[in-house]
Amino acid sequence: MVGGSVPVFDEIILSTALMNQVISFHSVSGTLVCQAGCILEELSQYVEARGFVMPLDLGAKGSCHIGGNVATNAGGLRFLRYGSLHGTVLGLEVVLADGTVLNCLSALRKDNTGYDLKQLFIGSEGTLGVITAVSIQCPPKPRAVNVAFLEAARLLCPQPCSPCSRSLHLLHPCRALGGFFRSGSVHPCSLQLWSVWPRPPRPAPCPAMTPPPVPGRAEQALCPLRTRSLATAGCLHASPLGPKTPSAAQGCPGFAEVLQTFSTCKGLLGEILSAYEFMDAECMWLVRHHLHLTSPVQESPFYVLIETSGSRAEHDAEKLNDFLEQALRSGLVTDGTVATDQMKLKALWALRERISEALSWDGYVYKYDLSLPTDTLYDLVTDLRARLGSQAKHVVGYGHLGDGNLHLNVTSEAFSRSLLDALEPYVYEWTAGHRGSVSAEHGLGFKKKDALHYSKPPAALRLMQQLKALLDPKGILNPYKTLPAQA
Repeated sequence: MVGGSVPVFDEIILSTALMNQVISFHSVSGTLVCQAGCILEELSQYVEARGFVMPLDLGAKGSCHIGGNVATNAGGLRFLRYGSLHGTVLGLEVVLADGTVLNCLSALRKDNTGYDLKQLFIGSEGTLGVITAVSIQCPPKPRAVNVAFLEAARLLCPQPCSPCSRSLHLLHPCRALGGFFRSGSVHPCSLQLWSVWPRPPRPAPCPAMTPPPVPGRAEQALCPLRTRSLATAGCLHASPLGPKTPSAAQGCPGFAEVLQTFSTCKGLLGEILSAYEFMDAECMWLVRHHLHLTSPVQESPFYVLIETSGSRAEHDAEKLNDFLEQALRSGLVTDGTVATDQMKLKALWALRERISEALSWDGYVYKYDLSLPTDTLYDLVTDLRARLGSQAKHVVGYGHLGDGNLHLNVTSEAFSRSLLDALEPYVYEWTAGHRGSVSAEHGLGFKKKDALHYSKPPAALRLMQQLKALLDPKGILNPYKTLPAQA
């Protein structure tokens, strides 16, 4: 993405692929010590067989090396639950530019002796030393995992609500949520899971927020009832809010509803919340159009994927149920599906994880990995759509809302210098103006090294240059990367 591992001029490529052995694993503490060339997915399988999980998970887990993950301080999908590698890496073995082997491969969780040297190399992108071995803390494997894919607040059903007499196909959503729906709470059809009945006509979606439908793709049939809770005799039912007509406030709700849902989610799910991801309508259109994935919910300006992981299935299901009831009652969520088995978990995660793949099929992609305050996270996407107009094919936003991480992507039919000039330095200046970071998790590499000053003050840049000169005076380690030529 930023060219951090791509040779540019006269570099020699160093591969750690053959350094792929697990050195040790402690079954009580969960401490894994391994060589840097171990593939993340294989490490995940190794520790999961022993009742633990890796503290990071990436879409590229099938090919990325743990040494590279540490060198780039990779974030990924479990950051919200387990934090960054600065906290989970216990020790490193690093070869310095002069050939010195720095063995700080500690397995201790607490070591307050002198400077914590390993932190220098985490996120250094290989510019200060070559990581050859890693000691990392692995948390216990969750016994219960739930994934909810939700449609943010959108236009409510215009049809009058009547007692639901239709039966569910395959699995009733009350059972899918562990049977915790209580009388007078939420209509079971409000969270339909893989339903099959036909949908009645509804108002046309707002053209400003909804991408065009995918030709020839059948829509997922979902229950027409989008209602708030009200107890009625004889069934779990809900009263309608009444017919709605398209408007800016009702048909095209803003990002505020996604943020409110996140606040509610944190408050009610607490310690079992392990992921909170969002994607916009254009992302959903791209994965449906290019990858032929099926959306389990209706069209909406925004979608949210929530994962919980814990040790007791009943406890987790009850907390998730309480959150969903609250989200439905407050109107923050109007549709959704919940999965607990592996096949459906993977299907829901694919909608989020394969966005990058779908973008690559859409044309030339300009990628930005930004960290921003959550309340302004999506404003940049909106601003860019207005700024770029017809110059861009798509401007999409998705990412790890729980971490304040926006993946901003712009596509065009082919590379365009005028489009790039419209994007840069505007994106970096906008980010700096909102006290964000120009790189949230992918580093700077070759492409973004000259944008470092948007996120770091001159004193910090000078200190980084001094550290580089001290540890690599000849500039032989991953040259031309991370730091600007002049600081």
